[in-house]
Amino acid sequence: MTMPTLRFGLSRREPSRWRSSRLRRRFVPALPIAVLALFVVAAIAAPLLTGYNPVRNSLIHALEPPAWVEGGSSDHLLGTDGFGRDVLTRLLYGARVSFLVVIFSLATAVVIGVGVGIVAGYFGGRVDAVLMRVVDVFLALPPLLVALVVAVVLGPSFRNLVLILGLLIWPNIARLIRGETMALMRRDFVEYPRAIGVPSWSILLRHIFPNILPTLLVAATLEVANVILTEASLSFLGAGLPSPEASWGVMVEDGRALIATGWWVSLFPGIAILVTVLAFNSLGDWLRNRFDPKTRQAQS
Repeated sequence: MTMPTLRFGLSRREPSRWRSSRLRRRFVPALPIAVLALFVVAAIAAPLLTGYNPVRNSLIHALEPPAWVEGGSSDHLLGTDGFGRDVLTRLLYGARVSFLVVIFSLATAVVIGVGVGIVAGYFGGRVDAVLMRVVDVFLALPPLLVALVVAVVLGPSFRNLVLILGLLIWPNIARLIRGETMALMRRDFVEYPRAIGVPSWSILLRHIFPNILPTLLVAATLEVANVILTEASLSFLGAGLPSPEASWGVMVEDGRALIATGWWVSLFPGIAILVTVLAFNSLGDWLRNRFDPKTRQAQS
């Protein structure tokens, strides 16, 4: 009498766990992807969504509140800043600038990080020791302080900001890719071509690089939030993009002294940064759970 009841209970519980795991893997990324897609579309279509110039001053309209606040106007849905520039317009163009910074910074970091990590993990020995000591030196430096010093020395510009962010991120990617490469070196599909004398460049391109792509995708997605926050911090400190460039960090800095009279100037770009970082972190966590065999086994 006891055994059938016990078996029946397990048969009901295990499919339930399996079904909830499948639902979680399928539907969790829907909201982050929708949010990010909305920001990307808004950034691309910014000239079509607003007729204002993001950097042109109009002091006669300075510090107009949002449309739903007393004294606001439907001409400026999110209000204007201290120079009369439309906040919604700068928010849309700021999304374009922020995403461009992310793309070019990550491209720089991925090229350097993957190159260093895959070479160190494949060749090992002295090559690995030297490259990893270089990585350790970069990781030992305080990122924001280094970025601030370099930005002040080189001057604020889009190119310098991309270069700084790329150089700060690549050590994390290099260390991760090096570990993945070393794990792949013990696999038969890598040991066999090495044993028969296949050139190293062919093994790296045909056998190792395709197998580290899932890990690289997860790492790059999780680093996006770091790039956005660092860019916003540098722009807030005046060492990022030069004003009056429309970027979310610059907008937050512009409204810092207007918190009492123009709270909306900093509030909306701050919310945009928060939502974007949460969306990328959620998407990165889902990708990590999706591609990590240990995590999938624990959830199944």
